Amino acid sequence: MRLLTDTDDRAPEVNIVPLMDVIFAILTFFVMTSLLLSRTEGLPVNLPGASSGKTQDQTKIVVTIDPQGAIALNRQPTDLASLTPKIQALGNKNEESLVVINADEKVGHGQVVAVMDRVRQIPGVKMGIATKRQ
Repeated sequence: MRLLTDTDDRAPEVNIVPLMDVIFAILTFFVMTSLLLSRTEGLPVNLPGASSGKTQDQTKIVVTIDPQGAIALNRQPTDLASLTPKIQALGNKNEESLVVINADEKVGHGQVVAVMDRVRQIPGVKMGIATKRQ
């Protein structure tokens, strides 16, 4: 055991290198977590709420209807007439494709039903409607 003597005039030091390593590890964790939680797949719209909504495992094709009624397919503007061939072109021939409809809550019911009708007519396509959990 070493005793402090009068000849030992060194000031005590705090090594901050391990502290910086821990801080950077925590910062990396929060950055990665925030990136995973903020994944969006469509244009920004106000989705209606539903308490019975379920999360789909994998989204392949997203149809968005904004508050003005404009239709977008995977963030690319389109119209109702060309929606069916574009979805068929995006679909995988070997497995069922999942089409998720993101419709703003202010969009008229008739326009949403028209898009749903077009999607239902495509063979091998499953359809889902995006909602936010209440």
